[in-house]
Amino acid sequence: MASYFARRLLLILPTFLGVTLMVFAVTRFVPGGPVERMIAQAQQMSAEGRAGGTDRVGAAALSESQIQELKEYYGLDKPLLTSYVQWLWKVFHLDLGNSSRYNEPVWGLIKDRFPVSIFFGLATLLLTYGVCVPLGILKAIKHRTPLDNISSVFVFIGYAIPNYVVGILLLVLFASRWELFPLSGFTSSEFADLSFFGKAKDLLWHTTLPLCAYMAGSFAVMTFLTKNSLMDNLAADYVRTAIAKGLDFKRAVLRHALRNSLIPIATHFGNEISLIFSGSFLVETIFNINGFGLLGYESVLERDYPVVMGILVLTSLIFLLGNILSDLCVALVDPRVKFQ
Repeated sequence: MASYFARRLLLILPTFLGVTLMVFAVTRFVPGGPVERMIAQAQQMSAEGRAGGTDRVGAAALSESQIQELKEYYGLDKPLLTSYVQWLWKVFHLDLGNSSRYNEPVWGLIKDRFPVSIFFGLATLLLTYGVCVPLGILKAIKHRTPLDNISSVFVFIGYAIPNYVVGILLLVLFASRWELFPLSGFTSSEFADLSFFGKAKDLLWHTTLPLCAYMAGSFAVMTFLTKNSLMDNLAADYVRTAIAKGLDFKRAVLRHALRNSLIPIATHFGNEISLIFSGSFLVETIFNINGFGLLGYESVLERDYPVVMGILVLTSLIFLLGNILSDLCVALVDPRVKFQ
């Protein structure tokens, strides 16, 4: 097993190179890069200067030498592979470059989003597994009872409605109409002056609605995955044999069927880890929360490719490590698994 995970770790590097090279090539060939955006802004300023009759016309225009300097600054004057190797060399030295939109280090912009992304990612992960797994077990045991049918209606409704629509509904009802929760933001303006319990209360007050929107889709998937997997194992011969030999139903579920039912859930655990850094730009836009999702979405729209590539570096590494973690979770849950 150790050799298997060692090979998987070694495969991270070529996979990472392939993913980043592909996205890097896309950013080079799509129209409207950072230089083109600056030229468009200069032309707009020039047009506004002519309309207003000011002397901003000459200051707003970009000469050919200035455009060439911008291309050299962003590495757009070199061939694709040369630029990629230079960018990769900086990444290996923990330098993600500077944002073309904010003129700040990319790592600083990403680091500022860490508290938001880690909070929502971990909270969603813990709540999803902490609620969905017990609920799925209960629904499998109480199959076709009123409890199962009523809970299935609510779970299916949450699955059918997109998370951003859930966010809008929660915002309109609980924040705008009934004023039970704030309309936007991650914390209050006086958050730094509050006590520990005051900070916890303020954070919970601001994040309740976004968390509900985050969990809308994954909640249903994980619940029915647990239920269906457990029902398949409850109908298996080894469970019926254990009950026929005198083992009570509760122990048969907990000792035999449940552990085998956790195997499909364990395969998804590593992928769920990527939620910590991926975020949801629609939910973050609705609730005006500066997380990874909103930063990545705005960076794509503004052609801020250094930020796009910086986010890609972190998310791809987390996703690749998450897949290895999924294999490890499967091996821990199912001792029959032997990686060769």
